[in-house]
Amino acid sequence: MTVRPPQSLSPSFTKDSGLNLLEYELMSERADALGRHGLKVEKAIAALSVLEDASTTPERREQLLDDAADVVWAFFIQREICGLRSNRDAVQRYGIPKEVMARLGIIRRKP
Repeated sequence: MTVRPPQSLSPSFTKDSGLNLLEYELMSERADALGRHGLKVEKAIAALSVLEDASTTPERREQLLDDAADVVWAFFIQREICGLRSNRDAVQRYGIPKEVMARLGIIRRKP
């Protein structure tokens, strides 16, 4: 004897309606965008390694920190779009420095 769960409990993506297929595609695009933003965060954090170099000028240091903060801010927004509300795990996983976290969301004037 086989037991099947009620259809009201079955995943909604198993039905081939246009709306469900569209929602599946949107979820796929959100996940892909989140991955791309994650790669940008990794690159921005890696670029911060020159901050420890004594030859780095203060202007270059500020520019690198501002760029990293902008990338991390966009990444956090994309995470929220995907339904991930807590950023604590992302901060630990990517090793985002406190200097960058302190600059998140700051609007800077363009020269």
